[in-house]
Amino acid sequence: MNYSFFVKVIRVAIIVLLAGAFTSCVSMKKYKDLTAKCSEESSGLNAKLDILSTQVTELSSENERYKKDVSQLKADTSRLGSMLRVLTADYNELDRSHELLKSQFSANFEDAEKVMAELKASKDSLLIREDRVKAMQAELDVKGKNLAELQAALRRNDSITNALRKAVSDALTGFEGKGLTVHMKDGKVYVSLEEKLLFASGKWVVSKDGSAALKDLAKVLEKNPDINVLIEGHTDNVPLNSQNQVEDNWDLSVMRATSIVKIILANGKINPTRLVASGRGEFLPVEPNNSAASKAKNRRTEIILSPKLDELLQIIGSK
Repeated sequence: MNYSFFVKVIRVAIIVLLAGAFTSCVSMKKYKDLTAKCSEESSGLNAKLDILSTQVTELSSENERYKKDVSQLKADTSRLGSMLRVLTADYNELDRSHELLKSQFSANFEDAEKVMAELKASKDSLLIREDRVKAMQAELDVKGKNLAELQAALRRNDSITNALRKAVSDALTGFEGKGLTVHMKDGKVYVSLEEKLLFASGKWVVSKDGSAALKDLAKVLEKNPDINVLIEGHTDNVPLNSQNQVEDNWDLSVMRATSIVKIILANGKINPTRLVASGRGEFLPVEPNNSAASKAKNRRTEIILSPKLDELLQIIGSK
């Protein structure tokens, strides 16, 4: 009987050890400065949008990882909870036997005390782990709320962009098919106008039809004060004969963009700080400059409309 009891004590000690193991016209210098600044600001806006999209993807991935971790921790906690109940029952049994051991087996009293201490330490460790799981669940809940807020803001941004695209298309419907197209890309609305609608070859004075289209666009922009406007002038790769103020395709693209800005401002109550005029020259073609048709497509002006990102930036900055 005494031998069996000690075997039981040794088995409980092994269980304890196993449980612990699961734990405009200007000088060339000013023009270049202005061009650099405009390009920098345009690149900055695109970079911010890329950062936002990347952060949304990272937050979604992180949220999934946390869900998997919490699910695993819950399973571990459930298993450890069952072990804790078994260990607690064993602990109580040993506690009752402890008094008997002290009287019947005084020589082995110190060993019994050690086993009891190990069991208590295992129990305390399990309780601490439970608290950590609860804290991680609370942190996951906060991150989930933050992600939901960011996704809602992105949906609102998409809704604004879609509504803007429709408003622009409706306002300019009479010009579509005449060298004007409206489409969405990367969360922005692109109004693309071919050279034939706006300018004579090598010129930067806007035509009558082009002015009419820009006036209609100005009315839409006036009704949407939270939209930033980037006007980009583009040319083909044919060298330009110098014409006083204009020396090359860089100059021509900037002059054309500036002419469009002036018409928009003259035909709507629009804050000038919303508009940026940018010349891209021949360096962002939509097609290779290897045919007359391709060159005609490259000679274009793109008016890029993008909702302000203040709300999204505030959400990310507050986390």
